[in-house]
Amino acid sequence: MTQPETRRVTIQDVAKAAGVSMSAVSKVLRQAYGVSPQMRQKVTEAIERLGYRPHAGARAMRGRSFTIGVLIADLGSPFQLEISAGIGAELEPSPYQEILIGASPSEARQRGSVEALIDRQVDGLILVAPWVETSWLEALGAKIPTVVIARHGGGDNFDTIVDDDYEGARLMVNHLVGLGHRRIVHTGHSALGLTPPHVLAHTARREGYVAAMRRHGLVPDVIETSYSEEGGHEAALLALAGPEPPTAVFAGADIAALGVLRAAEERGLTVPDRLSVTGYDNTFISTIGRVALTTIDQSGRHTGSISARLLLERIDGRPRPVHYIIAPRLIPRATSGPAPAER
Repeated sequence: MTQPETRRVTIQDVAKAAGVSMSAVSKVLRQAYGVSPQMRQKVTEAIERLGYRPHAGARAMRGRSFTIGVLIADLGSPFQLEISAGIGAELEPSPYQEILIGASPSEARQRGSVEALIDRQVDGLILVAPWVETSWLEALGAKIPTVVIARHGGGDNFDTIVDDDYEGARLMVNHLVGLGHRRIVHTGHSALGLTPPHVLAHTARREGYVAAMRRHGLVPDVIETSYSEEGGHEAALLALAGPEPPTAVFAGADIAALGVLRAAEERGLTVPDRLSVTGYDNTFISTIGRVALTTIDQSGRHTGSISARLLLERIDGRPRPVHYIIAPRLIPRATSGPAPAER
């Protein structure tokens, strides 16, 4: 015998069982503002009792898919992966699910990746360190809720979250100068065609380093490679091969600092006795006992959490942009010490 088809539980059924309106159920599902704890409890109990499960196709037809598109500019960056973990943790109790996509080092490819996410009817976008034109970002934010991470300069149509990279670089330079270092090299990264004030975090970090060095009456020395282990290794070998090698290397990212440590080992330089090495980001790698990297903390998971929170506010109708700045903290560990001349 053919079994009768089981009817799918609808939002109307939930509203009737909870004794509330359909709009109230929708607000609870969207984690919208203004829902009382009592209302949330009544709707949640009805959902669990009836076994209601929102239909993704119907959501999309109504203009909501309850999905968030997340663009990661560099999947090889531990810090950016920590951001994605923070996004996921913040969205966990909500009905939203993130869709993560990696981008190649190409502006055209980044645009294509964002458009692919939009084609999948995501409700909002979180873009980590995008290097597309600001005018394109403004147009994007005008048509879909968007949060941009690690890009300075702000925007009229999208939210931003940045670390105070300028201040973070100053903290690190002051730390090294306080230890007696005078020849401090900074490993940087290309500006990728972006110009102030709309620059990525590494450019602001570089500017902060240069300004701090000059305030101390010292000569800045930036070696531009990439924010990668290979990039840090290459920059360190170039610096150490010079006529006046540095006594300290301030890598622009923790992952690059690992390459500097490898170069120091290859050259037979003990850290920090012969060479101090520092990074930026305070990723989990820097906390490992055998690394114990002096670095600047800007909390990747916190950055991701805040970005998800801001995006949900935007989706719920907040019209004005928010530009959130994270205060950096110096985390001294075992890889920085007094300059050799001071020993």
